[in-house]
Amino acid sequence: MALAGGLAGATSVWAADGPARVVSMNLCTDQLAMMLAGPGQLVSVSRIALDPLSSAMAVEAAAYRINTGGAEEIYAMAPDLVLGGVYTDPFAVQMLRDLGIPVEQFPIVSSMSDIPDVVREMGRLLGRDAAAEVMAREVTAGLAEVEGIEASDAPEAAFFFANGYSMGAGTLSHDIISRAGFTNLAERLGRRGGGRLSLEELLLNRPDVLVTGQPYPAASRSEDIMTHSALEGIPRVASGPEWVCGTPLTLRALERMVAVREALE
Repeated sequence: MALAGGLAGATSVWAADGPARVVSMNLCTDQLAMMLAGPGQLVSVSRIALDPLSSAMAVEAAAYRINTGGAEEIYAMAPDLVLGGVYTDPFAVQMLRDLGIPVEQFPIVSSMSDIPDVVREMGRLLGRDAAAEVMAREVTAGLAEVEGIEASDAPEAAFFFANGYSMGAGTLSHDIISRAGFTNLAERLGRRGGGRLSLEELLLNRPDVLVTGQPYPAASRSEDIMTHSALEGIPRVASGPEWVCGTPLTLRALERMVAVREALE
């Protein structure tokens, strides 16, 4: 409370065309804000934004001050808008709101068709509506180029990450491969959301393509299953950071999977 009192006079006011000092504490809002914010408007992004295996804009994030998501450190930056996700630390979010800082939380994107609206919402919050509209229309146009592609005998893909984690219906990853012309093994097995796919299930169904993760440099037993010798002969595609958040960069993942399907055909 002493910190709050000492910094109360330092809190920025909203400029006529949007907030002057914006802090993002979520990986996905980090990237959307970096794409749309005006010069000097975005002052800090989350530390995950620097991770090249999770963030599609890790290089760009290095130009910003990094935060760890703590309410105290974010308040000390005197923001007039904080951006987060629906699962951002609720205690930090509530503390910031109690201190009079507006916090806007974005939903998890599970369909690429929702990306244009998410872009427009970020543009509205930042006072960057015109730039957001251009970007949203570019995403819509990119989706239209592959919309409706349906192979008569669509190849099947399976997600297989550390500990056998997979992605079923209702996820952004599922939407990406479905739009690219693949069926999803997890969906065929009745799975929704994220969950475990056993090695035995994978071998009994033997998909045409495995979509796997990019391992971190250190060894991990949880990742051994991804390179099990029984999986030899099944083509692999390594998913990248473009798969993590629903942003315009997700189009890169879609384009790559279309190319993979066309190569199989």
